[in-house]
Amino acid sequence: MNILALLILSITLAYTRGFNPTVTKGSVRGDRINWGQVRPQTEVVGWRSSTRLNGLFDGMKEAFSAPALEKSYLDSERETPIDRWMGWNVDSTKELASDTEFVDSMSSSNYVSVTLPKPMGIVFEENDVLTTLSPGGVYVFELAPEGIAMKDGGIQFGDQLVGVCGPSSKKVVFGKDFEEAIGAIKDSGDEDVTLVLFRGPVKDLYGPTKPAVEWLTEFVEKH
Repeated sequence: MNILALLILSITLAYTRGFNPTVTKGSVRGDRINWGQVRPQTEVVGWRSSTRLNGLFDGMKEAFSAPALEKSYLDSERETPIDRWMGWNVDSTKELASDTEFVDSMSSSNYVSVTLPKPMGIVFEENDVLTTLSPGGVYVFELAPEGIAMKDGGIQFGDQLVGVCGPSSKKVVFGKDFEEAIGAIKDSGDEDVTLVLFRGPVKDLYGPTKPAVEWLTEFVEKH
């Protein structure tokens, strides 16, 4: 018996026994479960419904018809098998388009460069080794509200940092670990630092179609 069947059975038994439970997800309560908000590691206790049978089947309908959330490149590639199996945040049409779309990591048009003073207000995170197929490399995880980078508008979530440049030094940080990549920014003696970032799927930067080191080095040194 699979997980979905057990869920249906447990809810049905609760109703036949006159049990009128509620669903709690943090501070979320309601007359009917919003299945689009139920995520892995969230315990579904049950729900309260004014119409017993209708509440049950309406809830099950929402489980399969809730619209997919908008995902970035990294969101899609970091989905777990359970996410895909249960249909959480999965849009098959977008997934198919994402699989067929290729972003050339040896085309300068797929890179952005932004010059910012420190502190920039950027939170970087190291790529997952299994995700990138190669160790190292950092990407933009978050922009601080009202921070310099947020106000500038030139950097987006998911941008991959490949170069750190200034008048006194230029360094390629492609594939570097977190400490070395962020250290290049911190240790720069320049007041304003230029970040060179790849904008596209991480698989196109670190997978089989990754850029040649010579090409990337020459490209970064132009900034």
